[in-house]
Amino acid sequence: MKPIALRARASWKMAGVLWHLVRGWWTVVLVFPGLTTSQKAERIRAWALALLELLAINLVVTGRPPTQGPLLLVCNHISWLDIYVIYATCHCRFVAKADVGRWPLIGTLATAAGTLFIERESRRDASRVVHRMASCLHAGDVIAVFPEGTSSDGLHVLPFHSNLVQAAIATNAPVQPVALRFSEVVSDTHSLTPCYINSDTLIGSIWRMLNAPPLCATLMFGEQQSAQGRGRRVWSADLRLAVEALRARATDS
Repeated sequence: MKPIALRARASWKMAGVLWHLVRGWWTVVLVFPGLTTSQKAERIRAWALALLELLAINLVVTGRPPTQGPLLLVCNHISWLDIYVIYATCHCRFVAKADVGRWPLIGTLATAAGTLFIERESRRDASRVVHRMASCLHAGDVIAVFPEGTSSDGLHVLPFHSNLVQAAIATNAPVQPVALRFSEVVSDTHSLTPCYINSDTLIGSIWRMLNAPPLCATLMFGEQQSAQGRGRRVWSADLRLAVEALRARATDS
């Protein structure tokens, strides 16, 4: 296909993605107030699956996704897409950096989905969010966090920050390690296309994906584990090793 035709097709698909974001915003503003929690969860999952389809991303899930809480999910972080890959698989609340809440459209969607926003640079705010997480876990919620604290190229799992794991220790809630990998469908090789790092912008990231070959998002759920007397730093380090092992297993298979 000629470059002009490829750009025209990508532009058309970009319009579809933006319209999908607008429709999601419209739904959470006008429809969500009248829905139950389970109805909202169904809408969120369907919307996330549709977004992945628009971006030509196949979803593969291994292991056992959670069906109920209290539970803390810890996952490696590659892209803004990570949230929607997980939403397409299970219902949960996320802890995300405060900047996401200020993004046009996506910020509104994240807020409506029950996201807890954190100022990463503030220790005081981290303490506030840990207490809020503990309250949500006591209420039986599933909460997902990205303990790396930032997104990476996905080739390795960065060191985990341990502060958010304290919420699981305080409530005696289990933690489930989760690993995410993006690959090209045809070659099954690791793809850097979805990475949201350095000076990337949201629109630029979407445009890059629309011009790329079809991708596969593989989400691998490990076994749930309890603290068993471990402090947050030791447990966080062990959870990082579990996530790395899951990611490596997907790479080797």
